[in-house]
Formats: sequence, C-alpha cells, structure tokens
Amino acid sequence: PWISRLLEAAGHRVIVANPRKVRAIYTADNKTDRKDAEMLARIARMDTKLLYPIRHGSEASQKAFMILKSRDALVRSRVSLINGVRSLLKSIGTLLPSGWSADSFTRKAREHLDEEHTRLVDAMLECILVQTEEVRLLDKRITAMIEDRYPDAQRLQSVGGVGPITALAFILTIDDPHRFNKARDIGPFLGMTPRRDQSGDCDKQLPITKAGNAMLRRLLVNCSQYILGPFGPPSHLREAGERISQGPGKNARKRAVVAVARKLAIVLMKMLKTPGATYEPYPGRPLSGAMAA
Repeated sequence: PWISRLLEAAGHRVIVANPRKVRAIYTADNKTDRKDAEMLARIARMDTKLLYPIRHGSEASQKAFMILKSRDALVRSRVSLINGVRSLLKSIGTLLPSGWSADSFTRKAREHLDEEHTRLVDAMLECILVQTEEVRLLDKRITAMIEDRYPDAQRLQSVGGVGPITALAFILTIDDPHRFNKARDIGPFLGMTPRRDQSGDCDKQLPITKAGNAMLRRLLVNCSQYILGPFGPPSHLREAGERISQGPGKNARKRAVVAVARKLAIVLMKMLKTPGATYEPYPGRPLSGAMAA
C-alpha cells in the first residue's frame, strides 16, 4: 500500500493487480521479473478489468488497523500459551478444570496448583498474565479511538452481536463505503459468496471464495454464531439463519452461519452508506408487543 500511495503522490496512475487473478503470470513456464512486468503491461493496455484492480485503503486506516492486528496476534499467542500449559500439565497427570476465562487463567491456575507444579509452568503463566494486561490496554485504546475518530462504529454496535472490534475492523476495511455501487457487493469483496464452476448442465456446489480480509471475515462469522446462538436477540438475521439451518444436508448449519455473516455485512454496509441510519431488527415490520418488551 505505501508503494501505491508513493507513486500516486508522484502523479502516476497506479493499477494494483489482484494476484489471485493473474494466472498468466504465476503459472508461466518461463517466469522472470522482466517478463512479469511485460505481461502486466500488456494486460493493462488491453483491458485493466482483466487485472481485477485492488484499491488500497488510506494510510490512516492502515495504521489504525495495525492496532487491531496487534490485539489479534496477542490473543492468538495467549490462547497458544494457555493450551500449552494445559498440555504440559496433562502429560504428568494434572488436569486443569475447563471453563476458565483467559483473563483469570493465571490466577486460577496458581490457586489450583501446588508449589512444585506451579514452578514448572510459572514462566508461561507470567507471559499469559502480561499478554492479558496488554490486551486490556489495547481494548481501552480501541474504545478511545472509536469515540474520537470513528463515531460510525458506535452506530454499527447497535446490531446485536457486533462489538467494537468488529465494528472498527469493518469501517477500516471498507474505508470508503461509496466505492461500492450496491451494499450486496460487500459479500464478494469479503469472500463470503460461493465459487462458481458451471458448464452446460453441470453446476457444482462449491465453498466460498475466501477472498478479501480474512480477519474481518472471521469476526463476522463469530458475530453470526452469536446471532444464531442461545443468546442471540430476535431479528430478521436470526430468522433467516434458522430457515437455512433447517435445510437438507449435514452442512446446513455451516451454510446458515456463512449466510448470516454475509447478510450482516450487507446490513452494516447499508448503515455505513446512510449517515445517521439506525439498526432495525425487522425492517419494514412493526414490532409486536412481546418483541418490543
């Protein structure tokens, strides 16, 4: 991204090719930097749409997103350490109770273990404690960032299951919502639409493309699981997911989760494109007395 911004600042027209779409380059038998550059130039001269151009976000969005990625890396590292502590203790016959939260894991582990076993894993427990404190500091920083610079993220959190991390990640990934002609374009952009392989009478059912930002896609799927879970609030998203999950096939539940995640992304996009828009659990339908209560 910084290279494209540098070239644009110098007055050049910049086309960022989608590497997933330039098979003519990465499958070539004779592949060199010079030939790759020539092939890119020939394709761009013929039709730039063949490169499926990518638009990089702004520098401010990229830097803000780095905070989310830092938090995600810390959380993943903490989960790995917690699993490592449990595995090491299990190998000597000591099982730690399940259900402990990551925030309280170090304290409860030290209370549960005797002095000998605590010394064996104390270094890992201390790392978990430090990472937990750093995650808390980043959470406060993200909350302050939303209040100061991204007020739209507060509106997006009105959707049941959407928290500050997902709301901010969505805004930073989209950057400019008006570059999408329709809200439904967000589904293919985030790789949550099925791949297609159709020829004649053959039309295969394939999994989603998984293009776009993997972190945001994972966050939306987590939100979808909450919406369809036991604590999810009543909404048209939940009703749509329940209908799909009752369909045929053993993967109906998985299809429902992905479908709700895609519909959720469309809802968030519509709210983002419409200043001041609020979330309606049942758009166009009046709430019943029970639902209103």
